[in-house]
Amino acid sequence: MSDMPILLIDDDDALRTALVQSFQLADVPVEAFADGASALARLSAGFDGAVVSDIRMPRMDGMELFRRVAAIDHEIPVILMTGHGDVPMAVSALKAGAFDFIAKPFATDHLIASARRAIEMRRLVLDNRRLRAAADDSATGEVLIGETPAMIRLRDNMRQVADADVDVLIEGETGTGKELVATLLHRWSRRRGRTFVAINCAALPDAIAEVDLFGQAHSRTTQSGRIARADKGSLFLDEIESSPAWLQGALLRVLEEREILPVGAERPQSVDLRVIAATKPGIEASVADGRFRADLLYRLDMVRLRIPPLRERRADIPLLFGYLLHQAADQMKRAVPRIGPDARAYLADHDWPGNVRELANFAKRAVLGMQADAPDAGERIALSQQVERFEAAVIRRVLERTNGDARTAMAELELPRKTFYDKLNRHGIEIGDYRK
Repeated sequence: MSDMPILLIDDDDALRTALVQSFQLADVPVEAFADGASALARLSAGFDGAVVSDIRMPRMDGMELFRRVAAIDHEIPVILMTGHGDVPMAVSALKAGAFDFIAKPFATDHLIASARRAIEMRRLVLDNRRLRAAADDSATGEVLIGETPAMIRLRDNMRQVADADVDVLIEGETGTGKELVATLLHRWSRRRGRTFVAINCAALPDAIAEVDLFGQAHSRTTQSGRIARADKGSLFLDEIESSPAWLQGALLRVLEEREILPVGAERPQSVDLRVIAATKPGIEASVADGRFRADLLYRLDMVRLRIPPLRERRADIPLLFGYLLHQAADQMKRAVPRIGPDARAYLADHDWPGNVRELANFAKRAVLGMQADAPDAGERIALSQQVERFEAAVIRRVLERTNGDARTAMAELELPRKTFYDKLNRHGIEIGDYRK
């Protein structure tokens, strides 16, 4: 079932009522109107459904309604219901961009099938618009894709703190995009014209780490360190929880005093920095067992931004995957592949422990025509997750067997309507994929 509605307009009360019942029995959401003006008030350029209208109506006929819908958004599908004498008019509407016309008398199955095709086309149009918007953002380096409340809140919080010039601690699992968030904080700040220096605290070369970070002062020559190069700009400290003890003490001085002491120097050097640090979840446990300094965490943790893992924002996965798929196809100079039901099921059911990075790799494999890798047989999966996967698999098998007939599937699964559709939403199952 689609959440996208059909707007049905017909001034014949009896026919309108009968068509509403037919749509409802077919599990197609419908809103009915007796005149075009009332339906137009419901429409906007972001409308996510399709319009079905009779042609012969008083005040505003179907042709005028079609023109007004096209003025709002010419890609909203419009299906016209027409009597025999109005077929030439309907054909001219098709040439002008109408989606379809259904000549009376018609079997309601034909109208419903056309409506479903219109809904699917509208879904593709809106998905492509979102992908184009994501691609436009990508051109300016401002990609943080997601429309779930958690991602909207994250972007809002980032905007609020980006120009406040306060230190920020970013918390997120592997592959969630911590460096991307740090980069955007710099790009949206007043320091955007200055240098952004990224340091991976877990991958510093031990022998030269101090000189590499803080620089070196000799009587005849001076070597600038990486922290000094971030002067007037932003310093990003990735995997801060993995920094060695000596570095934690040195970084505390940088944070508190905004100065560094190059190796061999007699006096410290002032630096003007905005510090952004990133950590995996659980840094408080590192403080508790003595592996990370509590005073350093308190100093870093002025503002904390948490990036949700993919499993907490599953509704974002299709859009994000679509963007990554187009990006991979562009990089490899290949066509964007069609994604079948098996790949969609994998997208919906997999927990994505590697988050966006793992999803990007899956997109690249799809572009290369390689079958999705199944979770490793030795993977430890919680019982609740196994139950969820089993339930999703059972529902998919029933939908395949019933060709996506919702009423038959509900009866076979012995589920009430609301529970059935709640489970479809939770598992990311599109019932239309199973209809022949």
